[in-house]
Amino acid sequence: MNAALDALHALLEFAPPLVLAALGGVLSEKSGVVNLGLEGMMRFGAFFAAAVAIWTGSPSLGLLAGALAGALAASLHALFVLRFRADQVVSGIALNLVALSLMAFLLESLFGSAGVSPPAPQLPRIFFGHSALTWLALVLPFAMHWMFTRTSLGLRIRAVGEHPKAAATSGVRVLRLRALCVLGSGVLAGLGGATLSIGILGQFDVRMPAGQGFMALAAMIFGRWTPLGAAGACAFFALAEVLQRALSLSLHAADLHLEGIFLALPYLLTLLLLAFGSAKTRAPAADGVPYDPEGR
Repeated sequence: MNAALDALHALLEFAPPLVLAALGGVLSEKSGVVNLGLEGMMRFGAFFAAAVAIWTGSPSLGLLAGALAGALAASLHALFVLRFRADQVVSGIALNLVALSLMAFLLESLFGSAGVSPPAPQLPRIFFGHSALTWLALVLPFAMHWMFTRTSLGLRIRAVGEHPKAAATSGVRVLRLRALCVLGSGVLAGLGGATLSIGILGQFDVRMPAGQGFMALAAMIFGRWTPLGAAGACAFFALAEVLQRALSLSLHAADLHLEGIFLALPYLLTLLLLAFGSAKTRAPAADGVPYDPEGR
């Protein structure tokens, strides 16, 4: 029983960053905008959440800064792909590369460290030893599922992701709605990054989010671009992380130094699911297709 409770506790610890970022991906791509920049948006959120929490002593302000930083990064992606109609894949990859170098530069410039920031105030554990973001990650997939299936806003988002020209003839402002969805995806990814820095670790590590943005993308695809499916895939990946850590500790205790092999377990499962589980999935019909308001 204790082992099961420990595994559940660890699952609730590791899953929220993935879930929040994956939901951000669902929101963006449901509207028709490919978002490969989730990794970079999480990195923005993780750094600025930790930095503001350190400077102000308030993890709540740090959390707000993380969300705003993710939105700022997403606004760049939205500007390039919606206003200038840049390639959405290239824009997302470029954002990841900019975030990788910029956060390393800011970390060394502001804190004099090339590896980790000073300790940051952490979010309070309010319920069963977990922060509010953990419970947000549990509730939000159901709220987003309800929004997509039961509200006019959800219908409009799905419409601009499937048939934007038809949505435009019904009075929907396609580019504005897509921009709002991309910004929303940045907020969620920034919260996912903030969960890592001020919710779990208590500082920013230059390696954050260590590929979790890409795992969130894989979860979104494996979850068939649905909030509940993506959240379920994230739970599966988080369980793999829990298993990896347990196996690493067991092997270390047995003096078998194979930890490096098991570190790759979550990423290996991600590749396997993408290779064998995505063949029958279908993205929104207009996902990745630029919308020209003046085109026919």
